[in-house]
Amino acid sequence: MTPVRFTLMALVLLGGAAASPHAATLEITNQKLAVRYDDAARSFSVTDRATGLSFLTDAKLEGTAKVTEGSLVVTQADGSTTVALREELPFVFVTRELTNAGSTETETRSIVPLSFAIDLAKAAPELRTLGSAGLTPPDKNPGSYLFLTCADPATRRGVVTGWVTQDRASGVLFSEVKDGRVNIKAQLDYGHLRIPAGQSATLEALAIGLFDDARLGEEQYADLIKKQYDIRLRPMPTVYCSWYAEKNGMAGDEKSTVELAQFVAKELKPFGLGVIQIDDEWQDGGKFNGPRRGFERARPDGPYPHGMAPVAAAVDQAGLTFGLWWLPFARNHQAPEYKDRQDWFVKRENGKPYETDWGGTCLDLTHPDVQAQLADIARAYRSWGVKYYKMDGLWTGAACEQIYVNDGYKDDHFGNNQPFHDPAVTNIEAFRSGLKLLRRSAGDDVFFSGCCVAQNMRELCAVGLVDSMRIGPDYNADGVGIKTGPLRGSRLYFLNGRVWWNDPDPPIVRPSGSGMGIKPVSLDEARLGASWVSVVGQLFLVSDWLPELPAERIEVLKRTMSHHDATARPVDYFDNAMPTTWLVTATNDTVRRDVVGVFNWEASELKAGYASSRLGLAPAPRHFAFDFWANAPLPDFGDNFDCTVSAKSCRVVAVRADEGHPVLVSTSRHVTQGIIDVTDEKWNDGCLSATSKVVGGDPYELRIAGMERWKCVSAAVSAEDQGAGVTIEVLPSEPGWLRLKIHSATARAVNWRLNCKTV
Repeated sequence: MTPVRFTLMALVLLGGAAASPHAATLEITNQKLAVRYDDAARSFSVTDRATGLSFLTDAKLEGTAKVTEGSLVVTQADGSTTVALREELPFVFVTRELTNAGSTETETRSIVPLSFAIDLAKAAPELRTLGSAGLTPPDKNPGSYLFLTCADPATRRGVVTGWVTQDRASGVLFSEVKDGRVNIKAQLDYGHLRIPAGQSATLEALAIGLFDDARLGEEQYADLIKKQYDIRLRPMPTVYCSWYAEKNGMAGDEKSTVELAQFVAKELKPFGLGVIQIDDEWQDGGKFNGPRRGFERARPDGPYPHGMAPVAAAVDQAGLTFGLWWLPFARNHQAPEYKDRQDWFVKRENGKPYETDWGGTCLDLTHPDVQAQLADIARAYRSWGVKYYKMDGLWTGAACEQIYVNDGYKDDHFGNNQPFHDPAVTNIEAFRSGLKLLRRSAGDDVFFSGCCVAQNMRELCAVGLVDSMRIGPDYNADGVGIKTGPLRGSRLYFLNGRVWWNDPDPPIVRPSGSGMGIKPVSLDEARLGASWVSVVGQLFLVSDWLPELPAERIEVLKRTMSHHDATARPVDYFDNAMPTTWLVTATNDTVRRDVVGVFNWEASELKAGYASSRLGLAPAPRHFAFDFWANAPLPDFGDNFDCTVSAKSCRVVAVRADEGHPVLVSTSRHVTQGIIDVTDEKWNDGCLSATSKVVGGDPYELRIAGMERWKCVSAAVSAEDQGAGVTIEVLPSEPGWLRLKIHSATARAVNWRLNCKTV
């Protein structure tokens, strides 16, 4: 490990004259970056040492600079700014300390700790910025919460900027084009940051880095957040959500939920479905503004008159997890039970209760009585048998406005509230303290599902405190139908599995019926939505009434709802606002497996074509390919991959390089075609062998390519598998391919082998 070092260099002016003693450059470096502070210009720059490109320039910091413990520290009139490098990380880290040198307390609602210019050796019109608002020209981005990337679509080279911490503030980033350069402004919105006289506050940490592939930079940025908050996600579940169902929707009822649990246990649990989550309208309370808010109890005259514990027990008996929706951080100040508890609520600047559209009245999460109620409810749910909490309207915990649908920055007048019960707490601190309280009260084995950043992007400050987060609005709330969730899940893909599991809301597979205004979809559209969630590896929910779905729609769910742990990346991330093509790569076993998903969300045909290297495939003279939904091989390809996709449909293609002998390209269990079910594939002296995890009663097919010069002599399973009644048969196959089918009455890991000889 190369230590961070620093130097003091005298500047040489044009003509060779020595600079003034005060005209000096301070420098700190690690193996990847060099940070230089120009005392004359009162600004710093960051250079990529491998290329010599100063990609960050004109970062103004007025003050007196020095190097302390390997970091650049600039002392300013109201505090200081530290610019640091960490070991060999490809980021520079900037942190501001704000000091109150006065005799009275100060309050800060928003602050801009840093602005700088970006140089990618390309004209600004050739670049694109990508953030929470999506992909835009740099001068058209409205502002992004949490992160902002500026990249060259042609090369993917770009600068990734993001807030590593959001403990007390909501971090925002803006871009503009000025004098032909892209400029970035980093802003922190606190709501209320109060600093007592003579004290200081350390602001949030900002990370900035240059990457040859900015997708990898965003992933490394998410890893920084993961490390910062020691994030250890609970395993991703597959979830039934009752809300959108065309029958027994919203919260369902006692009878339908038990019926559903029995159906799922028999038909879909073996394929991954493990949680049944009941949504809004189970709870008691009056109707004032949005949902009822008597979350302490089920509604006596509602769908669960005997309470939630009995139905939770029935779901548990079926071997499934019971989940429950609620809105933890708001109540109705108008409700009779809160008549004498008005001090529980946050007040607006005019003294009125902080009422929000649909969200209700924001609770003051610093009030001890509010904290006690939240803890009691969380513990009660746990005692009922609830182990999956879907927590809606989380923005109310930060006492801010609902601005649904929220993607890019919108001025929500953050901080337009009177001080909390504890006035030293910022809006974001209050929000995060509420989530921490719920975790302590519910227990470590409860899965926290957050909902949703689209109501107000301040909810991105839940990083490290929820297991999943709805990253978009309700299905079709933005009018773009089946791509509502995938649109946001694509631009925020790098958070998935690192910061939390992205929840894009359920893909719809129903062929008829309507629930919550959701229209039925064609079989192609059902495969499109479900395959996208599965291929990119985000949280899979289903909200169609499962017991009455036709077999072909149940088949779509069986082949998509299991989760994989491979790496999934959008190929055209900086080319299209809605990426069409994804590559999934698994390298954690004996062979590499790749799956290319091409998704056409539009009403016209899509032609997709990429160099194999652009896709991310390993170089090879020939690749084999198998189209999952077409159940057919595609033509072999070499340096270029091309395919045509019909309107509102997809193609999910398994790819394997030609290795000069038979290789397993595809299986029938799941759209990832071997990634979740095949291990230990080997070729040894004419024998291809592997282990396949099969579902009991589900015929399992192997698709093997590279058979042109080979003949199948025999196919067999192990003696132990034969003893359990497992069989294998050779099927009719396409030229150059071989299909085998395994039958097992029980779920098991089957060891199989194929003996071949040359022809």
